[in-house]
Amino acid sequence: MKYSGMAFQMIGTLLVAAFAGIKLDAYFETENPWFTIVFLLVGVIGSMVLTIISISKK
Repeated sequence: MKYSGMAFQMIGTLLVAAFAGIKLDAYFETENPWFTIVFLLVGVIGSMVLTIISISKK
């Protein structure tokens, strides 16, 4: 159960990051999706760090 919760947390984080990036790209009318790319990269790195910390506490 613990690991399935972490998977949903990772998915949720990435969905929120993608949504926020898309909205900011639309608001600033950027030619390339820079906000989306940066937010997703930060989301992936943050999720991986939290997963590693959570697993290592075992």
